[in-house]
Amino acid sequence: MIHFPIGVITDSFRTGLMESIRKARDVGADGIQVYATKGEMDPDQLTAARRREIADFIASQGLVISALCGDLGGHGFMYEDDLRWRIDKSKRIMELARDLGTSIVTTHIGVLPEDENHPRYATMQKACRELAEFGDQVGAAFAIETGPETAVVLRRFLDSLGAGGVRVNLDPANFVMVTGDDPVQAVHTLAPYIIHTHAKDGIRLQVKSPEIIYGMIEEEIASGEAFREVPLGQGDVDLAAWMKALHDIGYRGFLTIEREVGDQPEDDIRQAVVYLRDMMKSLNKSST
Repeated sequence: MIHFPIGVITDSFRTGLMESIRKARDVGADGIQVYATKGEMDPDQLTAARRREIADFIASQGLVISALCGDLGGHGFMYEDDLRWRIDKSKRIMELARDLGTSIVTTHIGVLPEDENHPRYATMQKACRELAEFGDQVGAAFAIETGPETAVVLRRFLDSLGAGGVRVNLDPANFVMVTGDDPVQAVHTLAPYIIHTHAKDGIRLQVKSPEIIYGMIEEEIASGEAFREVPLGQGDVDLAAWMKALHDIGYRGFLTIEREVGDQPEDDIRQAVVYLRDMMKSLNKSST
């Protein structure tokens, strides 16, 4: 039986935290992913009492936290000159995740070079090893979001770390939109590391270097110059095959809906919840 709980990124609703939690409940989600880098969810601003209050409110809505988003923007962990604060902030976000009842923090780490001898490769290894070791200590996982590199390149990097605290948040649309990699094959390539996913769809409009795209990601998304994010089922991700591949490798975690564009995000998210549930029913019916 193919079944995955469905999550929603609360920021996709573009409202305040508490209202977005209510909206996630109303669209029929099972859980939520919350940005925890600034504003009211900044771990540096959250007292222990406020953390309990947020956790209790989420539970009162019948939801759980699938993951926190710890994406600090910019260039991730690519450059030595501002590595320290990014690592330290990420650790505080991992501690917040633990306090809120989840063990997963997702983020972009930057663009991995294909050449392991590139100087940036060692810098990114150093940062991710430290975060992996910290994750092992506190019982949390730091999940790299797919997109800027192919699955093969990412798998080789993960294997080099030698710690379980760094895992994968698999976003199938990012593969399609940026590298042209096959997200279904990526599931099998990254299988031992997948701990969370984003349910997202898109199309690639131009072949561009990931370093260009991820250097100006907001402008690229807004203009659609390199790619376009579209509602589930309207892009080039074979979502049925992707979900079946996830089931086949033994993944039973969240499919968390991410909607970064569009004029009516709540309607898009509501339809995405229905789409995913209908897809699961269809896959189960076809397998009997």
